[in-house]
Amino acid sequence: MKPILPVLLIVSAFSFSLNAKEVNIISPDGKLNVTVSVSNKITYSVQHGNNILIDASPVSMKLTTGEVWGENAKLRRTKRDSNRGSIDSPFGTSATIEDNYNEVTFSFGGNWALRFRVYDDGMAYRFINYRKETLFIESEEVSFRFPSDFTAYLPYVRKGDDQFQTSFENVYTHTKLSQADNERICFLPVLIEASDGKKICITEVDLESYPGMYLQNSTGKSQLDGVFAPYPSKTEQGGHNMLQQRVLQREDYIAKVEGEREFPWRVVIVSTEDKQLAVSNMTYKLASPSRVDDTSWIKPGKVAWEWWNNLNLYDVDFKTGINNETYKYYIDFASQNGIEYVILDGGWSVNKKADLMQVVPEIDIQELVNYGKKRDVGIILWAGYWAFDKDMERVCKYYSDIGVKGFKVDFMDRDDQQMVDFIYRASETAARHNLILDFHGMYKPTGLQRTYPNVLNFEGVNGLEQAKWSTEELDMVTYDVTIPFIRMVAGPMDYTQGAMRNASKGNFRPVNSEPMSQGTRCRQLAMYVIFESPINMLCDSPSNYLREPESLDFIANIPTVWDESIAIDGEVEKHVTIARRKGDTWYVGGMTDWSARDMEIDLSFLPKGNYRITLFRDGVNAHRVGRDYKREIFETSSSDKLSVHLAPGGGFAAKIESMDN
Repeated sequence: MKPILPVLLIVSAFSFSLNAKEVNIISPDGKLNVTVSVSNKITYSVQHGNNILIDASPVSMKLTTGEVWGENAKLRRTKRDSNRGSIDSPFGTSATIEDNYNEVTFSFGGNWALRFRVYDDGMAYRFINYRKETLFIESEEVSFRFPSDFTAYLPYVRKGDDQFQTSFENVYTHTKLSQADNERICFLPVLIEASDGKKICITEVDLESYPGMYLQNSTGKSQLDGVFAPYPSKTEQGGHNMLQQRVLQREDYIAKVEGEREFPWRVVIVSTEDKQLAVSNMTYKLASPSRVDDTSWIKPGKVAWEWWNNLNLYDVDFKTGINNETYKYYIDFASQNGIEYVILDGGWSVNKKADLMQVVPEIDIQELVNYGKKRDVGIILWAGYWAFDKDMERVCKYYSDIGVKGFKVDFMDRDDQQMVDFIYRASETAARHNLILDFHGMYKPTGLQRTYPNVLNFEGVNGLEQAKWSTEELDMVTYDVTIPFIRMVAGPMDYTQGAMRNASKGNFRPVNSEPMSQGTRCRQLAMYVIFESPINMLCDSPSNYLREPESLDFIANIPTVWDESIAIDGEVEKHVTIARRKGDTWYVGGMTDWSARDMEIDLSFLPKGNYRITLFRDGVNAHRVGRDYKREIFETSSSDKLSVHLAPGGGFAAKIESMDN
């Protein structure tokens, strides 16, 4: 990490009323103003330019003793601070991230504090506890009260789920806040459409040893309020293949706090253009710094993955399935195409035993590890949550010792304090044993990828697996051009793209064993540029990829972490275009909704010079046959513009290489 240089605050950054109970905290660029008022209640409001984005909204934290931090609080002192610096981000979408902010810490009688931090692109606040004794948090008041009836994109917990036991997968409901379902809670992030085209994205960061926050409008007014899962008091093994711990009873508190600590950041990200959200780094900036001293062993990359394609190989002379012959074929495929990993997904361990030391007789993991090592391909193992948790130290040590590179841990499906503690414990244990992690069945990222950089990816997204079983009402095309502005704001997402069977509108149907995607082939290629995903799946069968050598070559060789990212254009639910750089090579990806679209990309973001473009664009008949595409190679310069036609549900992907080197 680069050194952070302290900067003296200019007087105008903070203004205090005569009674020292109201503070204005202004962003470094002077456009965002957060007003904190301390009286019988503590409230904050947010204004950007002439637009009030959030009206005075209360904050408080209630202990089980009845004490409330935030009511009739006695302000002891305020501490002013600022930062002008940068953060290294070796496994993200930009190698270096600017970290410029102004902040105020309010300290109160009773040994607790509130810290507000303001960036050019948003604000955040958090509670701080200075007491050494054990505390029980009964509830936290988090409220976002808007000046008018704004429209929101809300990802409700799915119907039929226990509100606090969910996979965090759903599409967005686009609705006026006053018309939000008052009986359902929403998981984060959520997006609010404010005045003058501005957007507000709400999430949380540094969710450590504390339950995750949901939002709900239970009042019918233009507001959203925080909801938290109470701490589990009784659980039982169950769920998918006996790999989960289902909560049967809960305590009358949400968190047990051991001594001094900082609580999670409550985060409001502000954009004046939708495209800014698609390259937001707010989550990373607010997260706790890395706790892994040596990260040289952490290797992002791509994965040849067998679950989505149901182990369906053809043109082979052995019976495919969960056996070493099949996985050796995947390893050979990965090696021949420069793919770094192969995952053994569900099935390699004995079913319903929740014991990762019991391996089915058809699989010899050590043999596969050795076979992969000779071919420069690492092995990652899928693990159900409960099987991993109950024997974590032994499992991590054993599989690390035999050469396994990491785990894909699945079916947590909760974010109460108990589960969040597991996530941190798993991250730390895996790091000690030099194991990377991909958390599936998981809530949204909250900065853990900075604190434990061996954690490379998270699900918490309604990804391509839905195409295996969802009904014809599924609309992944619209979802695909929505998540870059909402879910991806929180961090990496394991969407699992790469389908080679591509259905134009009206031609899609769910097929579990030979699945297809909605939209065009070029849309699938574009996802490897647009979606942040340091450990990235090739979801389809090697047999299908080998029949599509041009597409395979593009996605097998594309980077998964980047030196620079630029949002070219975008509008929520309609389209998105992002450019990313690795070294001297640029990649550009674009996607549209179900509307055909003509895009013109100004190439002036490139350093001045001449370039060779390899362009994948929708074929002339892609509106009828989704896999129709055209690959073109031509020369251009940074002063040119690239014009591309996108079919309905279409996309494009381009690799841009300098000719001047």
